[in-house]
Amino acid sequence: MGVRVAVAGASGYAGGELLRLIAGHPGLDLVAATGDSSAGRAVTDLHPHLATLAGVPLRPTAPEEFADAELVFLALPHGHSAALAAALPAGVKVVDLGADHRLVDPADWHRYYPGEHAGRWTYGLPELPGQRAAIAAADRVAATGCYVVASTLPLAPLIAAGVADPDDVVVVAASGTSGAGRSPKPHLLGSEVLNDVSAYKVGTHQHTPEIKQATGARSLSFTPLLAPMPRGILATVTARPTGTAGAGEVRQVLAEAYADEPFVSLLPDGTWPHTAATFGSNGCQLQVTIDADAGRIVAVSAIDNLGKGAAGQAVQCANLMLGLPETAGLTANGVAP
Repeated sequence: MGVRVAVAGASGYAGGELLRLIAGHPGLDLVAATGDSSAGRAVTDLHPHLATLAGVPLRPTAPEEFADAELVFLALPHGHSAALAAALPAGVKVVDLGADHRLVDPADWHRYYPGEHAGRWTYGLPELPGQRAAIAAADRVAATGCYVVASTLPLAPLIAAGVADPDDVVVVAASGTSGAGRSPKPHLLGSEVLNDVSAYKVGTHQHTPEIKQATGARSLSFTPLLAPMPRGILATVTARPTGTAGAGEVRQVLAEAYADEPFVSLLPDGTWPHTAATFGSNGCQLQVTIDADAGRIVAVSAIDNLGKGAAGQAVQCANLMLGLPETAGLTANGVAP
């Protein structure tokens, strides 16, 4: 028998991806899957690709439904995790995929989210210095936002090494439509999204303070784009260099930062990330150079927003919290074509 786990919010895209990863995980056993609006339906009614979960029912999202779980994944809308987490026994480990427990500063929360700030949990990005050990020792972990993963992995080591100016950072990132959740929205209809790329929440996106918090950036211009694909994020991160570092030096910073990381790949010089290459994986592809004309550092990353940007990251954190191999049930290999 594996560790008993449950998923709150299993009817959504991130929840469904968690179910898929748990179903194939050698050390986890699913004991409950909940989804309020879909309670009473079978998991396969909403996720027909999860054949091995046929007959598993979705239950109401209530604290008593998690009585048998040793670890609970919260894949709920932002602002909905804190109340449920507070009602769970102290001995139950929790990984929150929402934003409720990510931000340190309550002012940042109030600027971008409704309701009260629920406080900070251990931050769930294992690749940041010191975070792997902190996650392993924690009972409550706040998994990282999807745009934040795609921005932080290329940027944080450059700022920490002193080669990128934290006062001059620009991020432009394109995300697949699954990043907006599963609730029906007119602007996400196929006829609206196909053959179109559009900007949204320009200068006001809720991930802005989290990116700054995770990377050490002090000034950030963040422009998210909606791309006509179901999943994936391609982020282009630029920053002013602090000195005369060349492309080789900034590349070496990333090479040293991720030399032993199982899910982060710095591509060969001149090869650039593709979202399709990370599809279905917990991997992140990186590349970096110096813009020959502007002299700015340009780093590009690709992730699957439901993988390393959500469910895969959450399972990676859970593995650490449970003393399992960090890579258990996960892969850096994508699915193609």
